[in-house]
Parts: sequence; C-alpha cells; structure tokens
Amino acid sequence: MTKKITVSLPDELAARLREEPNVSAYVAEALRRRVAGERTREILRRSGFAVTEAGVARAHAEREQISAGITPELREQAAELEAKVLAARAKARR
Repeated sequence: MTKKITVSLPDELAARLREEPNVSAYVAEALRRRVAGERTREILRRSGFAVTEAGVARAHAEREQISAGITPELREQAAELEAKVLAARAKARR
C-alpha cells in the first residue's frame, strides 16, 4: 500500500529531485537507507558503543582516505586474487 504526501523542500533539493525519473522511488529508497542507519546506530548504542556525529564523520573521512588510496592496479590485483580463490573453491568441491 502507498500513501501520497506533500512535503516542502529547500530549492536545491527540489531541483535535484526534478532530475529523477521516479521521485517517489528515489525518496522511498533514501528514507529506507536513513531508517536502516538509525536502526544500526540504535543496535550499536544498545551494545555499548558510543555513536556520535563526530565519530561517524571521522569514520567517513577515514574511509574516504583509504578509498582514495585504492589504485586501479590494486583493484586488478584484488580481482585476480578473488578469481584464484573462487577457482580453488570450485576445485575443492569436485
């Protein structure tokens, strides 16, 4: 079931949504991701982890820094290693 609602957005977000062929699907997916993140943070909090906006920002910055260091050569090496592992698994199953 679906429900039609009306929301007010800042101009830059409304402009971004106009680029989408299916605004409802785009907004629904964004909201699902937000809700999943909230659930994850709640689970972490209940498990004793102190989740703060500053900590999340640091983790995102660290991830970006690490991702920036992944070169095309490293991606190729990883793909080759993955292929070898999958081939070895397939051989072991026979």
